[in-house]
Amino acid sequence: MVTLLGRLFIKNHEDTKSPSVRQAYGMLCGIVGICFNVLLFAGKFIAGAVSNSIAITADAFNNLSDAGSSIITLIGFKIAGNKPDPDHPFGHGRIEYICGLLVSVIILIMAFELIKGSFFKIIHPQKADYSPLIIVILLVSILIKCYMALYNRKIGKKINSAAMLATATDSLSDTLATTVVLITTLVSHFTGALIDGYCGVLVGLFICYAGIQAAKDTISPLLGQAPDPDFVQQIYDLVLSQEGIIGIHDLIVHNYGPGRVLISLHAEVPAEDDVLAMHDRIDLVEHKLRDTLHCSAVIHMDPVCVGDEETMQLKEQVYSLIAELDSSITMHDFRIVKGPTHTNIIFDVAVPYCFKMADDELIKAITAKIQELNASYFAVIEVDKLTAGSLV
Repeated sequence: MVTLLGRLFIKNHEDTKSPSVRQAYGMLCGIVGICFNVLLFAGKFIAGAVSNSIAITADAFNNLSDAGSSIITLIGFKIAGNKPDPDHPFGHGRIEYICGLLVSVIILIMAFELIKGSFFKIIHPQKADYSPLIIVILLVSILIKCYMALYNRKIGKKINSAAMLATATDSLSDTLATTVVLITTLVSHFTGALIDGYCGVLVGLFICYAGIQAAKDTISPLLGQAPDPDFVQQIYDLVLSQEGIIGIHDLIVHNYGPGRVLISLHAEVPAEDDVLAMHDRIDLVEHKLRDTLHCSAVIHMDPVCVGDEETMQLKEQVYSLIAELDSSITMHDFRIVKGPTHTNIIFDVAVPYCFKMADDELIKAITAKIQELNASYFAVIEVDKLTAGSLV
């Protein structure tokens, strides 16, 4: 149903990288979620009153709180779509992560209340209310919540939304909780065994775990996580497809919310080429990145010597020496500056964050190897950290 509504009411619905399309999908799912949860609340409240079932009435108010989660998602996508302003020059996209975190907190609160209530049932067991109406209401609730979890998860992955994935987890948690109520009601009615408290504790612990995972998924982008390797590869392929660019490094991806990405990188270009022509090519790449990947780009040109045989030969020697230390280390911005008494060999090395050797120790080790080639070589080395967002 949501997919059909998206096709009917969302313009260019397949362009999920577009901020406007993402916002439309998020608001649509929020509205559908509110409608479903309000209907579930009304149906369960009436059924609870007719059957005099406290369990059904309590579950009805749980669905009302779920409507609040959908409202949070709706408001989050609405605010995230606001245009940049003087106080927020990069937009409001990160509000989506904050909303996802709020939904995760709601999941954790629900888990705590379920575990607390389950312990009470273990200490004071009582037979669950049973009637055909209660069973039908619980089955309908499970089916609807399953559907809500599925469409929120599907759309959440489609538009890369942590908030919607958290909402999907919330719906899945409700599905499990209601399923336990159904199973324990049937078991209690047909066998007399009072197991709902024990089952409730297990489900509460599972929901608590799911809530923590959902919170981690929203906290990580707020803290500044490494970019998606596939996105990095797309940048790499697009930039290097431009004639005249022979390498890139120092790529940094700044995430200001889904669809609001700013990147910066250094593009290596032949030092012998015309600077105005290269500047025009760099401008063209920046426009391609904006149009293709929906990200703003700032590219710094690094002229490198590709026509000097001595420089290229020495570069290969130094690269081999570095590879002997560790194959995970890479090198860029290599150049030499000759003097009357010595030659400066200047370059950057990029090492993974998990690299065990300290920066100063690494510099000393590389310098010693270079001076074994020639005592007049002085190494000037800058150490960069290599992440998923760094290409050299």
